[in-house]
Amino acid sequence: MVNADKFSLRQEAILNQIKHEGSVQVDRLAEVFVTTPQTIRKDLQVLADANRIMRFHGGASLLTGLEYTDFEIRRKISPRHKEAIGKAVADRIPNNIALMINAGTTTEAVSKQLKHHTGLKIVTDNVSIANDMRLFEGVEVMVPAGIVRRSDGAILGETAVDFIRMFRADIGVIGAAAISSDGALLDYDLREANVAREIIRNSHHIILAADSSKFESSGPVQIGHISQVDTLVTDQCNHSTILELCKMHNIELVEAAK
Repeated sequence: MVNADKFSLRQEAILNQIKHEGSVQVDRLAEVFVTTPQTIRKDLQVLADANRIMRFHGGASLLTGLEYTDFEIRRKISPRHKEAIGKAVADRIPNNIALMINAGTTTEAVSKQLKHHTGLKIVTDNVSIANDMRLFEGVEVMVPAGIVRRSDGAILGETAVDFIRMFRADIGVIGAAAISSDGALLDYDLREANVAREIIRNSHHIILAADSSKFESSGPVQIGHISQVDTLVTDQCNHSTILELCKMHNIELVEAAK
């Protein structure tokens, strides 16, 4: 592991920028620091080797470690990609159905695209998402009781899990903090993972909404496996293992940024 004291001034500046913005792109960093993309990639690798950041195709994001990055920072990670994912998921949700949506910045992007839908009965475990959708004329929103996580409005606890068990949804929309190379869907909070498991168990069709920075990443708590997913909506997928898993389990792969 590289000692932080050995970071160059440029590497420290890059790390500070990632902390501020949540994620960065190689080409943009090369412009800012007036150097080559190859040099930036080497700098990012040094920071990644020191377990300070997580690299993804074309850039890097803040390493979340064993707990979530601050919610507002997560919102800033790949916002255009999340918006594209949100639109693509919403396009696959028909009117007049029962829908479950779990907490997350990507699923939040999905919820914002449902304002023109009609006849939706939605169960969500997030008070922020529910508060946004309560103004949508064609949507009826239900939330469980439980502990509200201060950072992002997620509703946690056994009462929330029991509430989800009472419903059967036509479609369940879930996010994941990470998708490992073996297909495990991962999270950082056991209580939130329990809610997501029930959404998977009690929905006829599962849509996983996840931007490409989540691929072949890691987290300490397993929600489930990608084989339980019917549709994966992402910005783009260049990961051979993820592509192979989708093919193996007959998962519809939607690349919203293409």
